[in-house]
This record gives sequence, structure tokens and C-alpha cells, in this order.
Amino acid sequence: MKLRELCEKIEYTCLQGSMDVEIADIIYDSRKLEQGTAFVCMIGAKTDGHKYIPDAVAKKASAIVVEKEVDLAEIPAEITVISVASARKALACMSAAYFGYPARELTTIGLTGTKGKTTTTYMIKSVLEHAGKKVGLIGTIGSLAGDKKLPSKNTTPESYELHRLFREMVKEGCSHVVMEVSSQGLKLDRTAGIEFDYGVFTNLSPDHIGPAEHASFEEYMECKSLLFRQCRCGIVNADDEHVEGILKGHTCEVKTFSCEKQADLMAENIGFLQENGKLGMHFHTKGCMDCEARVHIPGRFSVYNALVTMLVCHLAGVGDEAILAALSEVQVKGRVEMVPVSDKFTLIIDYAHNEVSTRSVLTTLLEYHPKRLICVYGGGGNRSKLRRYDMGEVTGEMADLCVLTCDNPRDEEISDINNDIKVGLAKSNGKYIEIDDRKEAIRYCIENAKEGDMIVLLGKGHENYQEIKGVKYHFDEREAVAEIMEEMKKGLM
Repeated sequence: MKLRELCEKIEYTCLQGSMDVEIADIIYDSRKLEQGTAFVCMIGAKTDGHKYIPDAVAKKASAIVVEKEVDLAEIPAEITVISVASARKALACMSAAYFGYPARELTTIGLTGTKGKTTTTYMIKSVLEHAGKKVGLIGTIGSLAGDKKLPSKNTTPESYELHRLFREMVKEGCSHVVMEVSSQGLKLDRTAGIEFDYGVFTNLSPDHIGPAEHASFEEYMECKSLLFRQCRCGIVNADDEHVEGILKGHTCEVKTFSCEKQADLMAENIGFLQENGKLGMHFHTKGCMDCEARVHIPGRFSVYNALVTMLVCHLAGVGDEAILAALSEVQVKGRVEMVPVSDKFTLIIDYAHNEVSTRSVLTTLLEYHPKRLICVYGGGGNRSKLRRYDMGEVTGEMADLCVLTCDNPRDEEISDINNDIKVGLAKSNGKYIEIDDRKEAIRYCIENAKEGDMIVLLGKGHENYQEIKGVKYHFDEREAVAEIMEEMKKGLM
């Protein structure tokens, strides 16, 4: 593709060379430079791409994109050099052109907010698939085209990777993509140039504030708000105190959802579901949908996630009956995920692995008044001891029994990690036992469960491995539970 075609959506100044030069690929990581490529000199937190211009010259790149003054005398005349105001925005627009603007071939749904993005993206994907759509997903847990896993790194990948993923999804037959749009992704222009069909705001609370992320809460909110200047329809939580700040300067049509206020979709008569070992919520909606809804994901926050899902899918043309049927079946891997084991007690898998997320999930489960709340967890090796103290303290305070076991000990000993957790448990007088083998810890809980118990396996969530002494061993808690149940069944026969 010619450089001129790649740059059709950006403003630039050609400092030397021809815009009609052929470009084999776009590179922003100097280690991947090859002959005939265009090198985009981005400035990051740790390095400046302009330092690697000599590498681009040595590798015979065809073009170099800069945002700072450079010494043209050091760049051969046959290499085209163009200057832009923002190399990051240039990369985003050039990448979209390079991959043939794949986002235009998809219905694009982007979610931003502090909590609930991962769960809600999966819920929307599930409902759309139930309605016969093939859906791509990009987020914290990874990227999917339907059921096919696609390689990706960040929650919101770099713009080049993002458009590559979109193109893969189109090739795989996807008609929709639902993705998490992080504040960092918006700040760093990873989604620049994309006009989302639907932009969603879940909620906002202080997070990601620090030297390497956002300077202040105000900047964090400002970055989140950018999504609503690049989408056609904004879908926002009317109950969140920061909704006005999020919509400041918006250029989109706005739709609202709420549990407390007048909105386009409202939930009322909210209640807790607890049936046959399953937990969830039920509620009535009014507004653009008038119906009784059920979701088998526990907690009041699930009502908000369900409202987002219902409103997005309703606006996307899915029928109400199809939405309600799919919503009642949705489970999100590793996020308060219920594993059917018994009608008498409940077993849940959740990714919570710090004090804040653990307190949140345990608070949610206690609203269902379990006979006993039992936590199975360990701690990550080569990580802060403070996290272990905090995990011990919160679980000791809120759970009836903690079963300390193996998580990802990495280079540390399991006993050393669990000794740190015990420091926190001692602060809250928490009861505990230790079973180092995680499968055996789960077996102990299942074999000794009483009617009305809730067993929550914390820390692994969607992960399917344990990292021990530099080796990743396959371990999936769902498989472990299934094996335990089969072994128990055979033992009874």
C-alpha cells in the first residue's frame, strides 16, 4: 500500500521523499523493523521512538513518521520522512487504513468505567450470540472471534493490534464486536479514529491514579469521557454521581439506564434469587422494555450489568424475548461463576485476589445469608506481602472458614505465602485450615459441605494454570471440580 493511502485520514507535512512509496507494514516497535516498512516514532512512558531512527535507517525502512524535530542529514534521501502532531493518533489512523477499515464492517460496542466492564462485555456477547450473531470480544481476559482465541496483550490493545484483531474478526465471520475501552487506551489514542456504534459508561470511582497512569481523578474522568466524543449512541448509568462529567463535551445521542431515577430503561422491584444451588437477581423493567428479568449472577451490581446488556441489545435490534432468555442463562467465566455441584450448597469461582475485590464479592454473597461462607484461596508469589495480610484480614472478618492453599506461588514456598496470610487472619480472628494441594482443598470443602453453605474459590478465576518454580502447570478449577465429583461418585458405587 502506498504511504499516501495510509495517511489519507491524518494531517502531515512531508519533510523529504515521496508519499507514493510502497509500505509493506507499519512498525512502532523498533525490534520488529524490516526493509520496506514505515516506522512510527511514538513517545512512551519509558522510551522515545525517535531514538531508534538509526535502526530504521539500518533496516532500510521506507518511511519514518515523527512528531519531533529530527536531523534529516542523518536520514538517507530515499527514506520518506513525514511530521505529524501526534504519532499515536497517526498510528491509529494509518493502522485502520492498512487493514482496510475493518471497524466499519462491524457493529462496534465499547464499554468504559471502573467496575463491571469484563462481566458486562461477556453478558452482551452471550445475548447477541443467543440471537444468532457471531461476536468478537476484546478485554481483560483476552480476545475472541466467536470461540476462537486471538493473541492480544493489553485490555485495550495498541491501535495497530486493535485493527488487526478487527480484521481477524471480520475474516472469522463476526458481525459485532464488544470491547473494554480503558482510560489508558483512550488517553493513549489506541481507539483514535474509530466511531463506535455504541459507547457505554458503567460507573466511576477513583482507580488507576498514579505516576504511570493518571495524574488525578479529574484526568481519569476526562479520559473516560473521550469515548462519548467518538460514538454514535452513548449508553450511560444515570445513577452514577459522575455521569455529568462523563458526558461533558459529548457529541453522541444519549440513552440512560437506572435503578433509582427516570431513564430510558429502569429496574424496579429488585429481589434476590436463590434456587437449586444457584444465586442471582430478579427485577422488573420499565421504559423501552417492560418485562420481568432474571439473571443468575449474584449481587445488586448484576442488575446494572443486566440493564446495560438489555439496553445495548435492544438498541441493536435483538427482540425482548431473546434478550430475556439469554440473560437468564449467562455465566461469566471466573466472575462470580457458579459451578453446578449440588442443590444443597453453592460453589462459586471468582478472580478476586486483593482486599478490595475480595471484600466486594464476599459482601455480595453474604446478602444471600449462607449457613456458612467458606473461602478457598492462596496468594501470588513474588508479590506484595501487604496484599496477603489484607486478604487474610478481610476473609477472616467475613468468612466462617478459610482453607489456605496454592495459587501461583511462582518462586516462593506455599508455606511462606500462607504464613503471611495468617498474619492478617490473626488480626480478625479468622478460622482456617491449610491444604497445600488446591484440588484436595476443594475436595475437602465439597465433602464437608452442609446444606446452605457457600464455597467460594478465590484468586484463579478464568486462569487455567498454576505457576510454580518457573513452570506453568495446567490447572482449571472447573475441571478439578468435575474430577472430584466423578471420583466421589465412583467411591460411592
